[in-house]
Amino acid sequence: MTRCVSVIPTYNEAENLPDLIARVLSQDPRIEILFVDDASPDGTGRLADEFAQREARVHVLHRSRKEGLGPAYRDGLAEALRLGADFVIQMDADLSHPPESLPTLLEEIEHCDVVLGSRYLNGITVVNWPIERILLSYFGNLYVRKVTGLPISDTTGGFRCIRRSLLERVNFEQIRSSGYSFQIELNYRFIKQGARVREIPFFFIDRTRGTSKLTKRIGLEALWVAWWLRIADFLGRL
Repeated sequence: MTRCVSVIPTYNEAENLPDLIARVLSQDPRIEILFVDDASPDGTGRLADEFAQREARVHVLHRSRKEGLGPAYRDGLAEALRLGADFVIQMDADLSHPPESLPTLLEEIEHCDVVLGSRYLNGITVVNWPIERILLSYFGNLYVRKVTGLPISDTTGGFRCIRRSLLERVNFEQIRSSGYSFQIELNYRFIKQGARVREIPFFFIDRTRGTSKLTKRIGLEALWVAWWLRIADFLGRL
């Protein structure tokens, strides 16, 4: 049976874990969960271990400290491949990426190399964000697309399904971005590899439990990484 591993970075997400696990695993028997916990002080890692002891489809990768989204995803993607995943899903732990959309990702991945969930493909499908954050995200994506030339409506989105064969050839282990710019560079590498990309719209619903990890520094990193990618590509360093 096709094996699909959903890589979910966590830091202080204990409140969301029970609902998240139940909803993700109920979508398709092929889906497994790999939590990548950055030593959460609220006990997220310990709680994930308890679920893993009772459910064979739940795995946990513990990291020694909080280093950011990028390093967590690098380790998580590598571990998913080690587990034998045919497809790897990226999604957030705060339920802003609806588990109910996972069957659509798995259906679409049969016809391409990577499926990207988009908040901006058909207008703006973001719920419960203040207008200033929506505008910052929307125009930030527009800026990244103009600088990098990426033919993707949501360059910073983290909801996607990827074929193993594509992950194995994009050298994701070399990505050094620590924030959401990790998603930008991964998308850039997909396009440079000639990947067959398909975008699907979904409703992004802001978290109702826990606190956001987004900071001003993460946003600024995404802006300069767009130029770094263009320059590095020109110099043949990607």
